[in-house]
Amino acid sequence: MTPPSDTPASRRVRANGDGTVYQRKDGRWEAAGYVLAPGNTRKRIRVYGSTRTEALAKLTERIATSNRGVPVPSAQGSVSAYLTYWLEAVAVHQLRENTHTRYTACVHQHLIPGLGKKKLAKLTAKDVRTWLNQLRTTCQCCARAIDAHRDQPRCCAAGTCCSRRLSPLTLAYIHSVLKSALEHAVREEEITRNVARNVRTGTPRPRRFEPLTADEARQLLAAARNDGLFALYELALRTGLRKGELLGLQWGDVDLSAGTASIRRTLQRTQTGGLTTLPTKTRASERRIALPIECINSLKEHREGQEGERDAAAGGWKESDLVFTTQAGGPIDPANLNRGFRSLLGRAGLRRIRFHDLRHSTATLLLEQGVELVVIKELLGHAHIGVTATVYAHVRLRLQRDAIDLLGRTLRNPNRPDDGDDPPLCAPAVR
Repeated sequence: MTPPSDTPASRRVRANGDGTVYQRKDGRWEAAGYVLAPGNTRKRIRVYGSTRTEALAKLTERIATSNRGVPVPSAQGSVSAYLTYWLEAVAVHQLRENTHTRYTACVHQHLIPGLGKKKLAKLTAKDVRTWLNQLRTTCQCCARAIDAHRDQPRCCAAGTCCSRRLSPLTLAYIHSVLKSALEHAVREEEITRNVARNVRTGTPRPRRFEPLTADEARQLLAAARNDGLFALYELALRTGLRKGELLGLQWGDVDLSAGTASIRRTLQRTQTGGLTTLPTKTRASERRIALPIECINSLKEHREGQEGERDAAAGGWKESDLVFTTQAGGPIDPANLNRGFRSLLGRAGLRRIRFHDLRHSTATLLLEQGVELVVIKELLGHAHIGVTATVYAHVRLRLQRDAIDLLGRTLRNPNRPDDGDDPPLCAPAVR
C-alpha cells in the first residue's frame, strides 16, 4: 500500500466540505468548493493558481468568508452595465427627475469613462482612489473633447491647455453618486462591500455666500416697491422660503386672516414635463409658517393687482390658483425670476448675488438678532438642525464673539478706573 505522503497531490483525499484541488492539463492548479450565495443558497465556485498552495489558499479564504455568513458576489458584468441598470431600474423610481438627470450626466460623463470597463465584483478601493486622483488633475476640455466642438478652439485643439479642472465640490458629488450606486449593489448582494466608502476624498470647502446686510435688505425692498413681484421678494426676504416654494405657493395655502402659510409643494422645470408642481424637497420642508404683518399687507395688495390682471386678460387668463403668476395667469419660470432679480439688484445699486442668497440673508439676520437656532431650522424647513448649524457657522462664531465681549464687561473690575487705553475685549469680528 502506498503511503499517503507518496500519493500525487492531485489525488489526495480532502475532508468533506474542504473542496477539491487538482492540477489541470495546462499546468495550473484549480480548486473548487461550495460557498454561500445570495438568497441563502449554495454555489460551487472555482479558483485558480500557479501552485497548489496558491489555489488552496484562495479557496480556503472564500470558504472562510462564506462561513461568516457573507455570500459570494454574484455580479459578473462590468461597472458600466451595472450603472446603466441602476439608473434605469432603480434610481429613476427613487429620485426627483432633475436629480436623476444630474445623476445620469455624472455617470455618462465621468463614471463610465473612468471605471466602466472594470468588473463590478473586482472593483477595489485602490481603483476608485486612483481614478479620483486622476480625475482631480485632468483638464476636462482634454478628457471630454470639449474643445473639439467649439467654433474657435482655445484649449487642446489650439495647442494650449486651459487646465480646466473639476472643483472639490464636483469631485465630492461624483464620489457620492458612485457610493449610492454601489450601496444598492450591496443591498442586492451583487457585491459584498461598498469599496467607494473606503476612499476618503476630503471635506470640500463649502460654497461661499455673501448674505445681504440689514441696510442692503432695506435697500432691496425699497427698490422693489413698484415691482409687480414685490410681495414675492418681501416674502422671500422675511421668511426665507426657497424659490420653488414661492413659485408653487397657492392661494389655498395662504390664510391671510390667521397670518399663516402652508408650504406643501414646489415649482420646478423638468425635461419631460416642463414647469411642474412637485412635493416639497423633504418631509421637513412641508411646514406651516407665520407671516409677518408686512407680508400680509403686501399679499393683499398683490391679490388685488392679480384680480385686475385677470379682468384685463379676460378669456386668455390661465386659472392656476398660484399666488405668483405671469400676466396671463401661468406659472413663472424660475429662470425668468432669476433674470428679473438680477435686474432688481441693478436698480437697487447692490452687488450681484443669487436669489437663493435671500434665504441665507433671512437666516443670518435672524441669528444676529438672537433668534434660537431651532426656530430658524423650523422656519427654513431643514431636515436636521445640524444642517442649519453647519451652513450658518460663520454667524455663530460672530455671536460667540459678542458673548465673550459681554462676559468681559461683566468680569471687569468695577474699582479700576477706565482710562480709555484698554485693548479691545476681543479680536476683530470673525468673517
